[in-house]
Amino acid sequence: MSGPFEIYAEEFRKIIGNSPELTLLSSDLVFAEGVCWLPSRNYVIVSDFPNNRIMKWDETSGLGIFRQPSDCANGNTVDAEGRVLSCLTRGRTVVRLEHDGTLAPVADRYMGGKLTSPNDVVVKSDGSIWFTDPDYGFLHPEFGHGDKPEQDRNRVFRVDGNTMDITVVSEDFDKPNGIAFSPDESVLYIGDTGRTHGEFRNHRIMRFDVTPGGESLVNPTIFADIEPGVPDGFRCDTDGNLYVSAGDGIQVFNPAGNLIGKILTPEVAANCSFGMSDRQRLFIGATSSLWSIDLNAQGA
Repeated sequence: MSGPFEIYAEEFRKIIGNSPELTLLSSDLVFAEGVCWLPSRNYVIVSDFPNNRIMKWDETSGLGIFRQPSDCANGNTVDAEGRVLSCLTRGRTVVRLEHDGTLAPVADRYMGGKLTSPNDVVVKSDGSIWFTDPDYGFLHPEFGHGDKPEQDRNRVFRVDGNTMDITVVSEDFDKPNGIAFSPDESVLYIGDTGRTHGEFRNHRIMRFDVTPGGESLVNPTIFADIEPGVPDGFRCDTDGNLYVSAGDGIQVFNPAGNLIGKILTPEVAANCSFGMSDRQRLFIGATSSLWSIDLNAQGA
């Protein structure tokens, strides 16, 4: 098949269909991150964090501003109530946009020290908030803060949705980054993007089993090593396939960890999100551009 696709399994051919079309929506970004569909508003948001803003795109108006300044927001997600949660690279905080328009801090400290630079976030069906906290905000003061970390290592955290207590669920990462649950929430995937600061460092996705109580992780295993680039943001479809942003676009893995196909993009992809009313359109943030493609798959 001609076009920006690589097919390694028949299941991927079924996902993209007979006439797949990758559509450019905008090329007016510096680095597109935190792609997230907002069902209650019927548009997608995308963090343009070097420009200190979150943008929005809809079919009628195209690209516009969602929030500026954004404290260099990176990853975004939406909870069951339709509230947007954002990881602030410069602000060193996970915040939630309340219905009245105010920004409420969800997490900004652990064991008395400031978080380093929250990167990506996901909300479980029980209301708990899970996020990664690598040290990019310290390493990149141009869009972070440059302050010496107050945490002694990079961690993955869970915030209880009722008590707002923060706990560590993993601290065995070089640079924890993207994070996503499987459709039934029995598995949590977490990306390690250490390779951004050393070619021979981690560029993999780890797979964890979620304990029956839904509060901790066990049985860490390597799900996939990503080549080229690193596994930044990713999403699951309802069949458990994982759509991973990478150096060449979106790489799609089945639940067994086998690469079944690629949606190639002209620039490095950093995040993606399923959207529209049927959750069958995949939005892709790829450096300066935002793309979309309609699939025969539904976002989980």
